[in-house]
Amino acid sequence: MSEPCPTERPLLTRARIGVLMGGQSAERDVSLRTGTAVHRSLVRRGYNAVAIDVGPTLARDLQEKKIELAFLALHGPGGEDGAIQGFLETLGIPYTGSGIQPVRSACTKSPRRLFWPRPIFLYRPARL
Repeated sequence: MSEPCPTERPLLTRARIGVLMGGQSAERDVSLRTGTAVHRSLVRRGYNAVAIDVGPTLARDLQEKKIELAFLALHGPGGEDGAIQGFLETLGIPYTGSGIQPVRSACTKSPRRLFWPRPIFLYRPARL
């Protein structure tokens, strides 16, 4: 018996999803490619998704497009440092990924050093 086609599965949410991409970081181009691919995939699977290029009018864009859930496809500073997560939390919009503190900690790496002052690498020797 074959597996059902993904479009036949029930949707996880009926919320209007804003795929946030672009931004102002040096990784803008990568973010736009990621966001475009995510947006296409969501739409193809039947989700109510809108692509949003993040800029100075983001708050207005989210309100005008009636975004209920944000899918974060941002890369680099502004997207991976807790800034966008904090912004969305102030607006009361849930988002994908980790919360502010874990994202900020992962981005700065310095809190890791409090627990592990030097990197620990566990590996198996390769056999040729």
